[in-house]
Amino acid sequence: MLANVVAQSTEQTGGGFDIFTLLLPLALAFLIFTMFRKQRKMKKQVAEQRTQMIPGTDVMTNFGLFGTIVSLDEDNNKALIEISPGVTATVHSQTLSKVVTPEPVAEAEHTETVPDDASSLTDSPNDTDRSVKPETPEETAERLNRENARDRNDKEQ
Repeated sequence: MLANVVAQSTEQTGGGFDIFTLLLPLALAFLIFTMFRKQRKMKKQVAEQRTQMIPGTDVMTNFGLFGTIVSLDEDNNKALIEISPGVTATVHSQTLSKVVTPEPVAEAEHTETVPDDASSLTDSPNDTDRSVKPETPEETAERLNRENARDRNDKEQ
């Protein structure tokens, strides 16, 4: 089929040299070359990281779970990772996607740390900078009476 297309294109141009006949196979060869090259690079990178994955290494899984490798079972392709102190999870060893290395923090930069609990999201009972103090029951009743009187005046007008 390709030979028919090439034969027809040479007949239409008068039998001369067609640049597209040369560029199409070259472009296809380039795409195949880059595809295989990228695949070979990724395979080499994965093999390098697999050699670094030993018990005690901090890792991240494909689904974003961080933990420390406790043990590896190469025969069954299982890895036991510790997610938090005392909590472990068994995952397939192929889900271990990368070794996590702590990044050095510059002295001049100030980075905020994320708290382990949600205490920073709620008001603590010892807040001294609160601008609104709680109302007493008498103040609440007085405020409601004023609002009701204002509403009645608005309805009358």
